[in-house]
Amino acid sequence: MAKDPLKDSSAASKLETVEPIGARVLIRKDEDRKQTKTGIHLPDKIEIPTITGRVVAISAKVEHDIDYPIKKYDRVLFNPKHAVPVEFEGDNRLFVIPVEDVVAVFRKPGEESPSRHDKPF
Repeated sequence: MAKDPLKDSSAASKLETVEPIGARVLIRKDEDRKQTKTGIHLPDKIEIPTITGRVVAISAKVEHDIDYPIKKYDRVLFNPKHAVPVEFEGDNRLFVIPVEDVVAVFRKPGEESPSRHDKPF
C-alpha cells in the first residue's frame, strides 16, 4: 500500500517554496513607512505606500532573458497594479509581479548589472 504524501509527516515537515512561472518575479515588498522624511510620525491608519522591494525568486524564463537584468536579492521599484499577493507562512508582503511591472533596479555606484553577454556561445 502506497503512503499518502499529504499524511506523511516527513513530507509535511519539508519547507515549501514559491517559484514564479512565465515572465514573472517574486518580490518581498518593503515595509510601509510610518514616518515622513521630515520626521513627522503618522497615525496608525495612515501609511506612505511603498512600491519597492527585494527580488526573492525569478522564473527560469526571466533568468535566461538578456532583456531583463534582474537577479535574486536586487532591490527594485515596481508597479503594484498587477501584483498577485502570496499567502505564505503568514507573510503578507510577498507578491508575484509580471517582469514588465518592474520599472527600475537600484544599483550602488560602480555596481554593474549582470551581463549575460560575457558567456561563451
